[in-house]
Amino acid sequence: MNQDKDRVVILGGGVIGLCTAYYALKRGLRVTVVQREEEGGDNCSMGNAGMIVPSHFIPLAAPGMIPKGLRWMFNRESPFYVRPRLDSALIRWAWLFHRSSTDRHVAASRELLRDLNLESRRLFVELGGDDDFGMEQRGMLMLCKSAKGLEEEAAVAEAAREIGIDAEVLDAAGVARLDPSVTMDLAGAVHFPQDCHLDPARFMRSMRRRVADLGGELVSGIEIESVEMSQGKVAALAGGGHRFSGGQFVFAGGSWTPGLLRQLGLKLPLQAGKGYSLTLSGPPELPRCCSIFVEAKVAVTPMGGRLRFAGTMEVGGLDLSVDPARVRGIVKSVNSYFPKFNESDFEGVQPWAGLRPVSPDGIPYLGKVPGVENAIAATGHAMMGLSLGPVTGSLATGLLTGDVPFRSIEAMAPGRFS
Repeated sequence: MNQDKDRVVILGGGVIGLCTAYYALKRGLRVTVVQREEEGGDNCSMGNAGMIVPSHFIPLAAPGMIPKGLRWMFNRESPFYVRPRLDSALIRWAWLFHRSSTDRHVAASRELLRDLNLESRRLFVELGGDDDFGMEQRGMLMLCKSAKGLEEEAAVAEAAREIGIDAEVLDAAGVARLDPSVTMDLAGAVHFPQDCHLDPARFMRSMRRRVADLGGELVSGIEIESVEMSQGKVAALAGGGHRFSGGQFVFAGGSWTPGLLRQLGLKLPLQAGKGYSLTLSGPPELPRCCSIFVEAKVAVTPMGGRLRFAGTMEVGGLDLSVDPARVRGIVKSVNSYFPKFNESDFEGVQPWAGLRPVSPDGIPYLGKVPGVENAIAATGHAMMGLSLGPVTGSLATGLLTGDVPFRSIEAMAPGRFS
């Protein structure tokens, strides 16, 4: 379809792909974005919790996650579930997750995740100066139902302060003073004032407009099936009777990325982690701050006059079907923290599901594909895809243009498990 060798072809029209397209166009590159979804269609970037989270400096692979996950496995309504199946990629991913879940890994990762999220926050503020996508800089509350939960979160707050992230431990009265617009039944909370929230669908529409206005080509409704190689380089992506040639290629297709990277000789360890959200258009109360129910692992985000509840991590392949038990787990948790809410408030609310690309060490993949000089992989952001969208797009553009990154990203290398 496009024979222009000066063109960058980006696979994926989610937040990572669009942010990469935007920053590449700003640098004067010519860009084509190819996405699986039809124009205006849904993807994992649309229905998420919409949080920008410098507070999330502890990777998903951390001590205690495996025993906690094993306990949750036996409860269909729990926050985490791995669908058992004989699959070599899942077995490899699980082993690497186990190997990464150490204090040493957490210590080695926290400053990288901090720096990425803080730089992304800066870029969000910059982008928000040009277009209003509902970004609110009010911080985030880690809401603790139990004294044990508050004690554990207080330890996280102390670790955050050690690396320069603001955090304040609050008792129940302090939480009520900070956000009096919602009734809460809590032991206390940790407030991370640098966190923000926004409406992800508005942000995605904003980025699509920016890419189009800068002359980017947006092609929708095409599933790329094959990668054409020539002299050790990617020559084109093909699928659905279309062919997209270019000089450089960015693989940012979320959970679908590993299948194509295998054609480049890279077995990328990555699993799709299904998450759900439910959005109330007329909630009984509307908090000012976004929050996370610590024990239930449910994120809560006000978006204009609406209120979104999002949660679960269900590892079960490329399956977007809705499991009512997982949704029920989210709904059941709400009244425990917000007593003015009832399960009946969610009657008739259509659950949304999205597949988050999860790396086994909790660190995203970003860098050149080993042995293929004109191919970049950008995926594996798990629950931080929205939060890390702008910084990933900026860094990916730097890889395209040869710029030196603002900090080392060697730990994000796509070939680190090879």
